[in-house]
Amino acid sequence: MIICLPDALPAQALTSHQLDTHFNVTGTLAPQFWAVAQLRVWQRQQMIGLRKGRPAPCAGGPVRLLDLHGMRHAAAVGAGIRYQIWQQVVHGTRAATPWPLFETRHLTDPDRYPLDTAIAEFHAQPRVHAMRLHAAAAPGTGQPSVGELEMYQAGQMAYQHYRAASAVAGDAMLTADGRKLAPASDALAHRITYLEQALAHLDTLDPDQRLLAVAL
Repeated sequence: MIICLPDALPAQALTSHQLDTHFNVTGTLAPQFWAVAQLRVWQRQQMIGLRKGRPAPCAGGPVRLLDLHGMRHAAAVGAGIRYQIWQQVVHGTRAATPWPLFETRHLTDPDRYPLDTAIAEFHAQPRVHAMRLHAAAAPGTGQPSVGELEMYQAGQMAYQHYRAASAVAGDAMLTADGRKLAPASDALAHRITYLEQALAHLDTLDPDQRLLAVAL
């Protein structure tokens, strides 16, 4: 979750164990953001959870000191590489029905369509078999995930745009005035609606607005 911090909240209050007190959120600070490359010594105290590195990861800080453009570019490049791997992995398989459709069917009638059945039928698809076998044979970060099947099937440019937007918008957003923006479900259409709303909100923020990334 990305939290737009109220101006009056001091940086000293931004610790993981105080998130619930201030935002009714249970989680930990996450080093999702990048600090700008030319960060001055006196600007470091404005950053939240700043770590060493190039680029330097941090949990947040003023928008003007966060390299949001660089984050989006890097995410898009990485997504392009993963998409090429995914194309090779699933070559020759039919398009698969995404998991959210199985989940929705289960939630609509859990007695007639149990969760175990939904999971089994989703995993029975040849394209899902191919992705799971690749994950088993080549474990590690950066590999295509079955959880993003629907995003991959939307095409390379769509997947790159999705990952680039998600890099700065996360999975949900809490605005400075207390509004929560989040997808209505895990379906790609709902995720896109959220990203549209979150990116539009980010575009309206003052350069001094502080952002905080939290892993829930």
